[in-house]
Amino acid sequence: MVLQRQQPIRVWGWATPQTALLIRLDTLEVQAQADANGRWMATLPPLEAGGPYTLEVQAGSNTLILRDVLIGEVWLASGQSNMEMPLVPRVAGWSPNDSVLGATETILQANCASIRLLTVEHTVALTPQETFNNTWQICSSETLPTFSAVAYFFGHRLHEALGVPIGLILSSWGGTPAEAWVDREHLRKLPDFQDLIARLEAAEPILRELEAWRARLEQREVPSDTTFWSTLELNDALHAHTPLSDTLTMTLPSRWEDTALGAFDGVVWFQKTVEVPENWIGHELILELGPIDDMDRTYFNGQQVGGYQQLGYWETPRRYRIPPELVKRQNLVAVRVIDTQGGGGLWGSPKQLRLYPKNQPEAALSLAGPWRYLPVAELVGRRLYVFGRGALSYAGRPKLPVPLGPSTPSTLFNGMISPLIPFSMRGAIWYQGESNVGRAGQYERLFPTLIQCWREHWDLGEFPFYFVQIAPYDYGPQARSQRLREAQLRTMLSVPYTGMVVTIDVGDERNIHPARKREVGERLARWALANTYGFEGITFSGPIYERMVREGNRIRLYFRYADEGLLLRPTADRNAFVIAGADRVFYPAHVRIEGSTLVVWNPNVPNPQAVRYGWSNAPRAVLFNRAGLPASPFRTDDWPEGD
Repeated sequence: MVLQRQQPIRVWGWATPQTALLIRLDTLEVQAQADANGRWMATLPPLEAGGPYTLEVQAGSNTLILRDVLIGEVWLASGQSNMEMPLVPRVAGWSPNDSVLGATETILQANCASIRLLTVEHTVALTPQETFNNTWQICSSETLPTFSAVAYFFGHRLHEALGVPIGLILSSWGGTPAEAWVDREHLRKLPDFQDLIARLEAAEPILRELEAWRARLEQREVPSDTTFWSTLELNDALHAHTPLSDTLTMTLPSRWEDTALGAFDGVVWFQKTVEVPENWIGHELILELGPIDDMDRTYFNGQQVGGYQQLGYWETPRRYRIPPELVKRQNLVAVRVIDTQGGGGLWGSPKQLRLYPKNQPEAALSLAGPWRYLPVAELVGRRLYVFGRGALSYAGRPKLPVPLGPSTPSTLFNGMISPLIPFSMRGAIWYQGESNVGRAGQYERLFPTLIQCWREHWDLGEFPFYFVQIAPYDYGPQARSQRLREAQLRTMLSVPYTGMVVTIDVGDERNIHPARKREVGERLARWALANTYGFEGITFSGPIYERMVREGNRIRLYFRYADEGLLLRPTADRNAFVIAGADRVFYPAHVRIEGSTLVVWNPNVPNPQAVRYGWSNAPRAVLFNRAGLPASPFRTDDWPEGD
């Protein structure tokens, strides 16, 4: 592992109540005693970077020895999918459309024993947890492909500049909102979450009942081996042949999270009986099911006709050939769906669910509408709980009054942040916000609350918290992701010891997971090197709008981080800069650089009142400083905008 240098080193654990302990690290030695509950904690004096050392904990006749311990810089990397996205997404079950630019070269050069990696497993919890399962890994070409690309590029740049060991702790989960990473007490201070927090607290007894019920089920550990799901058998022949009861029905297509099934990860069977015209019998058919999240094994009258049984194909529409000999007047379509996180099920559009004779799509029968379904196993963390019969079937599963999943407020703080506290570290990097698009006004209060929550729990003062402004992406015509970017900008401007990386020049409006992760990680490192470690001569931010001055029919804009001048890159986007008068009608603006300021105007706006830059879901980067860092999107007005 890596322990934080120049800070008291916190070591803790459990032992027999009242046991005396002796803790040694290098030449340091301290004593501790377990309390009445067996909990103990010791604090070793600060050390400078170095190692490897041995950490030894002695409790009576029992001794635990941890070898190859380094002292250096430790950073926590958290957020959602763009922080979680590994160097080689495909090997970790990501979409084939996702990739990291330069990953192959990076991995070939990755062997560095002084960089250590630790990943916190995905865990949802209603109450704060104290442990998680995983181990530190030495950075190598074998370990790096599945580790966070942004975190690695950040840590590698720090290692190059500082020359000390680097410890990177990844605690991230794709598709999760910020409120899942904040504890209850801090969320309780925000009016938007008070009612839900009260309902979560009321659900605790039922959760304990659910956990006791699960403990009675057959359990299977889910390995990292990608073949596990394709070889999984759960009495499949029975559900492929035998119609399910009509007790549970779901209207498809839909995400099952939006139905009575709710926030459920695991294995669910779907069935539909389809009557076809007489003249289809004995002819080859085409079965289309749209995209299925995540994996499927599809049967027609009991015979498997297709399936995607590896992670990463959740956006891929399913299209399977039905051999002529399988086609009858009455046909049973059965689909085994496995979802490992986030949304699940057959989730496309109604027109994508259909059955038709080969080469005759115009004759298609729609399969949209009610389907029978039956959950047969539930995935919790890395453990699969297989439902049984009677009281141990899905019907006997205790039902929580509120959804409990990775989007539930406080659940990821409890499961994935709480076990890390109070491990000493230098600071945190964060890449999240896509799942809060549409609630920017709330995010302006929520995001600073998250930072305050973590700082108070760690009790390390106002430790550095550097984050990434969400990249351009086409969220749809009704979305206002520019407001979310503005909320992030306002957080940086109002919360001490924070910094924001702008990404509008390295985004991809067609893919929410941009490939250019190196720039993101290294820009985060610029903030740390300049502001945390005191390196001089490093430009760490692009231009940040500061103020405007009206000069007749023009507006002059002033910026931070532009002392060496500004750059305007050519673009075909006429709406990169827009200007408006009191009527609030915006026109494309003419822009000219004058020193470290911009002068903006349009002949149709004789009395300008406001300027906006990059004010859209997918802005194009036009404005940079001389260091080549892009300006954050901004607006000079405070006119009402949708959240």
